[in-house]
Amino acid sequence: MNRLASDLNADVVILGGGLVGMTLAIGLAKAGITSVVVDSSDPAAQTADGFDGRASAISTASWNLYTNLGMAGDLEPQGCPIASIAVTDGMKPGRIDFQPGAEDGSLGRMFANRDLRVAMYAAAAREPAITFVTKAQVVARERGEHGVSATLADGRTIGGKLLVGAEGRKSPTRDEAGFTPARWDYGHRAIIAGLFHEKPHDNVAWEIFYPAGPFALLPLKDEADDRHRSALVWTVAEKDAAGVLALPERAFLSEVERRMKGIFGTIELASPRTSYPLNFHHTARVVDQRLALVGDAAHGMHPIAGQGLNVGLRDVAALVEVLSDGARLGLEVGDAQLLARYERWRAADTFMVAGATDVLTRLFGIPGRLPSAVRRLGMAGVQRLPGLKRFFMDEARGMSGKLPTLLQA
Repeated sequence: MNRLASDLNADVVILGGGLVGMTLAIGLAKAGITSVVVDSSDPAAQTADGFDGRASAISTASWNLYTNLGMAGDLEPQGCPIASIAVTDGMKPGRIDFQPGAEDGSLGRMFANRDLRVAMYAAAAREPAITFVTKAQVVARERGEHGVSATLADGRTIGGKLLVGAEGRKSPTRDEAGFTPARWDYGHRAIIAGLFHEKPHDNVAWEIFYPAGPFALLPLKDEADDRHRSALVWTVAEKDAAGVLALPERAFLSEVERRMKGIFGTIELASPRTSYPLNFHHTARVVDQRLALVGDAAHGMHPIAGQGLNVGLRDVAALVEVLSDGARLGLEVGDAQLLARYERWRAADTFMVAGATDVLTRLFGIPGRLPSAVRRLGMAGVQRLPGLKRFFMDEARGMSGKLPTLLQA
């Protein structure tokens, strides 16, 4: 990130400097591939002091990625290991406890998004192969036989050999290229907040299912004064969201406590409440002429299993490996064969995870005593089958299937 901002040419032009786009730039830099990252946001605002409630679960495979990219040292002091995951239907009997063996370590780590961004910007700043253009709007994109370009609102033009769309769910790069993802709206909204609580979370992530949607309590690192802290992701019907957000603080906390059944004791807000609508989109094609999509630009899913960012990071690891392998063979980064290999590699995984989260959302959203009893019976069965539990844990840890080198320990 030490090159002059006026030097706007690189091997890869990455549009979107969020968690996925910036990690891609760092991975490419480690492989000797230059990039220009263009983002509309202000890094100072993205890393301002304070906790805004947004947090991410980083799977075992994603942690391996950060370790292999040299970021673990910056991140580890900020994270909270996930020792187990408790899955329950409305806190009724018949829950599943996912707890890995001693040889597996944790199920992942929880981080405040701000801490992830701070570490990522610092890692990028150490890489001369990365140019980071901030507070910039892309007004035109061109892809041709010999290269790509992106024109900014201030008139600058960025040139390269491959364009990567990493702008998230509303990716204009994807839409302009004519991709037609399958998409639908769940009619739900996720309410996000940070919580302080009386009792320790014991590094347990709770996924509590109610007919209106999942209610997740995700463990975060305690404050310096040992105040216990977790992230709340509460799914409510869209029609009820405005009312829940407008509740006075004490009434809001009372509703949260009622759904938690007292597992954390007395609670208070650690951050303002925010929310976002929940929808689904998935595109089978993620490449075109000198174009690749990564992260939410290609697949946006329900946060029910906390897999959205992790799937995007698996995109990163696969694309870095494909492009670096091609570079060793003397192929340029925009080569159609390399992009086709990336698409084949990611197709099955993204489809399976997106489909599984959608099925879970619908299955646990069926109201009534009988559906609840059937779900709890099935969960009790899984609890008694170590092999099946192991399968689900490997999926949650991102350690199944053919893994790119960057995802391996």
